[in-house]
Amino acid sequence: MNSNHLCNIQSKNTIDHLKECLQIEVINRSGNKQFSWFKVFHRVIFSRKKRFYFWWRIANYLYSLPNNRYKKLARKINDNLRHKYGTDMSIAAHIGAGMKINHYLGIVVRSECIIGKNMNVRQNTTIGRKSSRGDIGITFIGDNADIGAHSCIIGDIKIGDNVTIGAMTFVNKDIPDNSVIYNTVSSIIKSK
Repeated sequence: MNSNHLCNIQSKNTIDHLKECLQIEVINRSGNKQFSWFKVFHRVIFSRKKRFYFWWRIANYLYSLPNNRYKKLARKINDNLRHKYGTDMSIAAHIGAGMKINHYLGIVVRSECIIGKNMNVRQNTTIGRKSSRGDIGITFIGDNADIGAHSCIIGDIKIGDNVTIGAMTFVNKDIPDNSVIYNTVSSIIKSK
């Protein structure tokens, strides 16, 4: 992942980025189709899963604005999402369009994360820093990351594009592009 790619992700908290995210995540359309707020609201009304994407993206956008009232409103929206869905995704995190959450329960994404487009994440996954003391560090994850259930991605690391992280995998080192990482688990079966 190069520095231009990271700068593009960080600077994308604009209304155009919000519309792109809503188009892909809520309307389920990508490409050059025209954005429609009517279609967004229609999908949000009739789909619980779409509501999470909509409200988290709205909170993420409001938090990026310089007004303190908007930041306070964004925190309130995020608190409601945390209580309703059991997902603790920081509104200060930078996540590209195309985020997909398969099961909401137990997902934690810290504010020190920069994640590219088309992240697919499953339940009980933690992405963020090592501790709340000392060096903060940034966790970079490239485009098209597929993260398995019960995974833990911790520290000041860089994960490349097109990386698949297997279920129950602990990651604390850099991973190059186009890689698959998983922990080998051996089961021991003994008779009673």
